[in-house]
Amino acid sequence: MRAVLVKEYDRPDQFVIDEVPDRHAGPGEVVVTVKACGVNFLDGLTVKGNYQVKPPLPFTPGAEVSGVISETGAGITGYPPGMRVMAVTGFGAWAEQVVVPVSRVFPIPEGMDFTSAAAFPIVYGTSHHALKDRARLIAGETLLVLGAAGGVGLTAIELGKIMGARIIACASTDEKLALCKEYGADALINYTAPEWRERVRELTGGQGVDVVYDPVGGPYAEPAVRSLGFLGRYLVIGFASGSIPTLPLNLMLLKITSVVGVFWGAYASARPQDNAENMSTLLNWYRAGRLRPHISGTFALEQYREALDEVMSRRAKGKVVMVLE
Repeated sequence: MRAVLVKEYDRPDQFVIDEVPDRHAGPGEVVVTVKACGVNFLDGLTVKGNYQVKPPLPFTPGAEVSGVISETGAGITGYPPGMRVMAVTGFGAWAEQVVVPVSRVFPIPEGMDFTSAAAFPIVYGTSHHALKDRARLIAGETLLVLGAAGGVGLTAIELGKIMGARIIACASTDEKLALCKEYGADALINYTAPEWRERVRELTGGQGVDVVYDPVGGPYAEPAVRSLGFLGRYLVIGFASGSIPTLPLNLMLLKITSVVGVFWGAYASARPQDNAENMSTLLNWYRAGRLRPHISGTFALEQYREALDEVMSRRAKGKVVMVLE
């Protein structure tokens, strides 16, 4: 079978498609014949060797996938061959087959296509865990979303609205902000403008926001922290800007605010039952028509470089997916 292989970290000439042995399931595992795979910012970090988890070389990138179960290992019940599933792989998804522990596999709801399924688990799983488990967002609170037109940003808008929050969406272009409005944002801010923090102050009547959802980091982090109100929570999602910020901790003391780390993959591994319940909630909301994955680009597996560049350059709005059908 074919798979994308990284043979050396941060070496474009060692980032190739190659023939590898077919996959086989061990105990508690299934083999998924891949129909589509998501492309995420974390994949670019993993290829460079800069992600929290560093797979041994050579490895196949790709953290999420959709497809059909083609083989099951010992001890598997309820996931027969032929079942349509989505799965969180960590890495290994950019291939024609992938082996996944059954705890990370979820049936695809009726009516969801493989492309949407491949775009679903990481961004919705991350945002739901962030807002529900880490921020404990409640109805009536104000949620400020940075990078709001990106994969996780749009899901934070959708889920924040379901939870009853008022959403202030921040993005870098008017086109991206228009998409945020379409997904339910109550107020829009172009945060390339130097006075964007003052705009947050105006929108909150000087009270600040209750929760900041930040997948961007860099120069936007400190102004966002300064925009928190009393007992506010700043969610550290990621660093799409490429820069990890340094924050003045006295701000948290003076305002009695919190900086809260969000690492959904680690949470899902440590608490699989809680994660399964969260995913069940998300899929029920999808079935009810309350969630709508936004896919701004699809690519063939052979276009893996272009697909990844679309994400890492921050041109993508919502998700990018590689389709193998």
